[in-house]
Amino acid sequence: MQYLLLCAAILLPGSLAFPAPLQLETPNNTDLQNVTVYLDKFFPIFTRTPSLSLEERIKEMQRFFHLPATGQLDAETLGIMKMPRCGLPDVSDAKSAPEASRWGKTSLTYKIFNYTPDLPVKKVVNAIKRALAVWSDVTPLEFKRVYIRSADIVIGFAYGAHGDGYPFDGRGNVLAHAFGPGQGLGGDAHFDESERWSEYDQDINLFLVAAHEFGHSLGLNHSDVRGALMYPIYSYTNPDTFTLPEDDKQRIQKLYGKKS
Repeated sequence: MQYLLLCAAILLPGSLAFPAPLQLETPNNTDLQNVTVYLDKFFPIFTRTPSLSLEERIKEMQRFFHLPATGQLDAETLGIMKMPRCGLPDVSDAKSAPEASRWGKTSLTYKIFNYTPDLPVKKVVNAIKRALAVWSDVTPLEFKRVYIRSADIVIGFAYGAHGDGYPFDGRGNVLAHAFGPGQGLGGDAHFDESERWSEYDQDINLFLVAAHEFGHSLGLNHSDVRGALMYPIYSYTNPDTFTLPEDDKQRIQKLYGKKS
């Protein structure tokens, strides 16, 4: 089953402001180590490009985020790397082409395996339900909650290593991850319990992250469109006035069709 690297983050309608680019002529060892870890996780080298230099890999990341592709570690590039985000890679191997997977049915089940203590159970349930509705409102998809039997999408909160081979990194950076459609872990969405989950704009908003992750659960990869729900960087927008951006709407309807 293909793992669609998720899960930790979103950019929703709004804008990002960064300091003016600052060229770092002699990045220290810590900077280089952190950059390499980031690139390995979110812009991995595939067999088709085994000999990319670090500079070329930085350029690839900068192009994805629509930054000047200098290959240099300026302040804006480092700023993006430090922002909270989804754990899914931003590039895919040719063998796992973007959005090549989808559920072969439109009626899906979900189960909430456990809850975060940051919010009352009722508010967790509501955030999950509303996050799934983001996608069912524009497609023929239907989601039914189950409690005991197996489900297509299993939702849970966990610290660090939690049995799926993709450990969380503690508070900050990766917020969550999800698996693409399939058997076993397919469709499942995991949220880092090290984060502080909230209903509105305190700390990390559960509804916004969940809606992003469920996009992965349904087969979407990351978008490079700032303002898209499937943009990998987290940014807050008011859940009460949230509407699915057009980029996300078109992509999910390409997989499942329009709602009747």
